[in-house]
Amino acid sequence: MPRRTRARRTETKTDSAPASQSGKEIKITFFNTSAEVNTVFEELFAKYHELNPNVTVELIPTPIGGAQIEIFQARLASGNPPTISNLDPGHIVQYMDRFLDLEPYRAKFEELTLPGAVDGGVFDGKFLGIPWTAQGYGLLYNTRAVEEAIGGKFDPSTIRTRDDLAALLEKVEAAMGVPPVMIHGADWSLGAHYFGALGFSLQSRNAEERMAYWESVKAGTAKLADNEVFNGLMDTFDLLKKHNYRKSDPLVANYELDSADFAKGNAAFYFMGDWTWAVVGTLEGRDNDFGVLPVPISNNPDDYGNGQIAYSEPKLFAIDNSAATPEEQQAAIEFLEWMLTSEEGQKAIVEEMGLVMPYKDVKAESPNIIANAVAEYVKQGQTIDISIINYFPSDYWANNGASMQKYLVDHVDRAGLYQEIEKYWQSVK
Repeated sequence: MPRRTRARRTETKTDSAPASQSGKEIKITFFNTSAEVNTVFEELFAKYHELNPNVTVELIPTPIGGAQIEIFQARLASGNPPTISNLDPGHIVQYMDRFLDLEPYRAKFEELTLPGAVDGGVFDGKFLGIPWTAQGYGLLYNTRAVEEAIGGKFDPSTIRTRDDLAALLEKVEAAMGVPPVMIHGADWSLGAHYFGALGFSLQSRNAEERMAYWESVKAGTAKLADNEVFNGLMDTFDLLKKHNYRKSDPLVANYELDSADFAKGNAAFYFMGDWTWAVVGTLEGRDNDFGVLPVPISNNPDDYGNGQIAYSEPKLFAIDNSAATPEEQQAAIEFLEWMLTSEEGQKAIVEEMGLVMPYKDVKAESPNIIANAVAEYVKQGQTIDISIINYFPSDYWANNGASMQKYLVDHVDRAGLYQEIEKYWQSVK
């Protein structure tokens, strides 16, 4: 673990002169875990420097899929932390004593963002992470493939129970002649997005009740086999598994291939999120219309989760409070506000990165068709709060995912799955 240092400051001033107008040369660093868009960020840094010649923003890049958090930890241990860090919320929680409490700016960002967006960056009562993008996931569908199979217009609002979904899958498979559901076999998809995030988040709409249930699982006082939500979730997984397009090789887990087969309609459904547009959007010969369905966990259409999709802010901007000077902190705030509210910044994030911003009056239109489908659920308030995963240890998805992979290939039954996952959680302190 990196050494801990005492925080330099405990509060900020919002009435100081803008750092960009001070005339003083200021250099701030930006640690980026969204490595696939390093170039877009660097172009924004250059544009900001043109507008504010005394402020330089320098990228600290990380490799795609590489040891990103280890690079961050090394910077902390060396006493040279980044001024701004683009991190998963869970890592902000892990190092929350190293980041600036942005409470003086909270009202401003609540005014700029959609209702509830700022809440995703509040940990233990402190506003530590500025939201900049939002993602959602569920059971994606290829509109052309589904409508050709059912012989007419598809209305996603008709699928609100497991039986609704089962009837749809049977009909589509009969027409297509192949199992129509793409289950991506990677541990992060199975262990985090499906089992962990949905299972614990759907326990209650109340955050404290969700946390209490998780604590009871860790304490061994709650058994997954007795839990209606987890059993419903796994009943639905059995249904998806029955119709798995990769049934002959369930653990191939080739993300590009799985996304391409869905995009071209070889598989009509895909348990995945709007981030897959990074692959889908660039494909030649793909279809042009996609949507997203909730993953129903019961046959009661009114149950929480049957009409909602998972939604989160997967990355947040946090500002250092262990080594950054007040001038650097002020410059960081000003740069982030420019990037998140200016036309240049929003177009880069929305149009070039293909992401959705949880902000009002966004001055750009996303080409991400799947994200736009997710946005409709957001507008209607039909989302599942999965922020509980921010408090999970970083290895939970690998452990839960390994057990789910065994279940996917029938190497363990449901009782064995629950036993393995309970054993893991009971080892977590």
